[in-house]
Amino acid sequence: MTCNLGQTTLRTKRRIGNPMYEFDTLPKPLRRWLNEAILPWSPISVRRIWLKSIKEGLSSNEVLTSLRKAEERTLKRENLMRLMNMNLR
Repeated sequence: MTCNLGQTTLRTKRRIGNPMYEFDTLPKPLRRWLNEAILPWSPISVRRIWLKSIKEGLSSNEVLTSLRKAEERTLKRENLMRLMNMNLR
């Protein structure tokens, strides 16, 4: 079975539960961000980050900015891994 993740070094695992239901229960700004995200974030992990950040006193915009930065860091790390793999060949 093929996946739509492409060639990635990110860990994957089977999800338990209903991801669509989890997505539908997210706050609207978070759903909007998740729709535009480049990486395949799970609604559960995004909700966990959201709740933890809000509890720490961050505003909605600050949480979304931190999610964008986390995604950028992951993409940079992923590109570095690809370059290293290409150099090993």
